[in-house]
Amino acid sequence: MKKTILTKALAALLLGTVALTASAQGKYATKAGRMDRGNLNIGVYHLRPYARTEAHVKDLADCGVNFVICMDNDRPALDLFQKYGVGAILSGIVPGWWGGMGDNAGTLKDVNPISVYEDRAAKFKDHPAVWGIDIGDEPSCIDFPYYGEVLAKVEELFPNQFAFINLHPYYAPGPREGEYPVKGALGTFSYEDYIERYCKYIPADYISYDFYLYQNNFGINIDLANMRIIADACLATGREMWTTVQVNSVDPKLWISENMLRFQAFSALAYGARSITWACYTAGWWENQVVDNNGEKTQQYDKLKKVNAELHLLGKQYMKHIRKSTTCVGFEGTKVLEGSGEKSVKVYEDDVFSGLSAGCPLIVGRMDAIDGPGKALFICVADDPFDKAPKQYKLRFKAPGKEVSVLGGDGYLPMSRNAEGWIECEISSNQGLLIEAL
Repeated sequence: MKKTILTKALAALLLGTVALTASAQGKYATKAGRMDRGNLNIGVYHLRPYARTEAHVKDLADCGVNFVICMDNDRPALDLFQKYGVGAILSGIVPGWWGGMGDNAGTLKDVNPISVYEDRAAKFKDHPAVWGIDIGDEPSCIDFPYYGEVLAKVEELFPNQFAFINLHPYYAPGPREGEYPVKGALGTFSYEDYIERYCKYIPADYISYDFYLYQNNFGINIDLANMRIIADACLATGREMWTTVQVNSVDPKLWISENMLRFQAFSALAYGARSITWACYTAGWWENQVVDNNGEKTQQYDKLKKVNAELHLLGKQYMKHIRKSTTCVGFEGTKVLEGSGEKSVKVYEDDVFSGLSAGCPLIVGRMDAIDGPGKALFICVADDPFDKAPKQYKLRFKAPGKEVSVLGGDGYLPMSRNAEGWIECEISSNQGLLIEAL
C-alpha cells in the first residue's frame, strides 16, 4: 500500500529472473467469510469520515465498489455499508504493521505477540458488513514465518472474517550494499524468492499485492514481470491473485484516464486476477482521488464507474473460468517485454484457437471452465497503456468446430465468420475481451 521508489540496486535485478518453484505448503486458509469469492470483487482503499454519509455510501455502491480496505470500526458507516451491500476490511482491530523499507524486519513477533491479537479479538463486536481483518501491509519476508502464525490465529479468532495481508510490488527497494541478513523492503535479493517464501509460510489462499504503473512511469515490462510471478505462483499453489492498481496520481496535473484504468484492470485479468482494488477513493495518498477532501466527486468518479461496470459485466462469465497461462502477442519490434520474463509470439495458438492476432500487442490469458469442457481467452488490447493515441483494430482468429462468442465491457461484439473459418470483430485500444468457445 505505501509507496516505494525504484533503486539502482533493484534496477539491475529487473534484467533477470529466478524460476519460481514454490509448491503448496500445508493447508491453506480457504475461509471466505462474508466475501462472495464466486464474484469478481472490486475494492477501493479509504473512505474517509467526510465521505460516509448515506449519499456517499450509495455513490460508492453505484460506482460498482464491493468493498473498502483501510476502513475503521465506524458503526453508523458500517450500517450503511450493510444497507448498500458493501463490505469492509477493517484496520486497527488488531495491531497494524507496515514493512516499509525493512528497518523493522524481524521484529513483528516481539512488537505484536499473539496475546495482543487475542486481547483485541475478545473486545471486538461483529458486524455483518465486516468481511476481513487487516493484519498488515508490505511486510519483509523475514517476518513471513510469524505472519503465518498470525494469519491462522486471526482467522480462528474472527470466525466470520478472513485475515487480509498485502505484499510489496516488484519495484520495492532492494537490500543495501553489504547488508546481512538481507533486509531492504523485501528481505531477500529477488522478488521471486519473496513470493516463494510467502507461499511457503503464509497459509492464505490468495496473494494480494499492489502495483502502481503510473506512479513514476514504470515500464510495462516491470508490471508484466510482477503479474507473471504472482500469477504463476497462484497457479502452482492453488491461490487467487488479488491486485491493487491506481485511480489517483502522484502528479496533481495528471488525471488517470479511463483507458489507463482499463489497461491496469484488464491486463491483470489476462493474468488471472480474481479481485481488483483501486487506490485511492478518498484521501489516502497522492492526488486526484475519486472523492476530494470536501466530499465532492471528481472527474475520476464517472471514469471509475464506467470501467467498474465493464469489469462486473465481464466478470460474470470470466469468473466461471480459471487462468492456465498467459501469452504476449504482437510485441515484436518493441522493447516492451525486455526484462519481463515474457516473450512475444506473432499469433496465438492452442488446441482450440488458431491464428489469433489483431495487428497490435495483445495480452492473452488462456482459461479453462471451472465446470464443463468450455475454453476461453481473456484478452487485453495492450497497444496504448499510457493512452497516447487510441485506435481501432480487427481481431481475427479461427476456432474450428466451436461455437464462439466475444464479450466486451459493453456486451457481446458483432462477429463475422467467412468460408475459410476466420472469425473477425472490431476492437479498441485497452479493451478487455472474453472469448468463449463451446
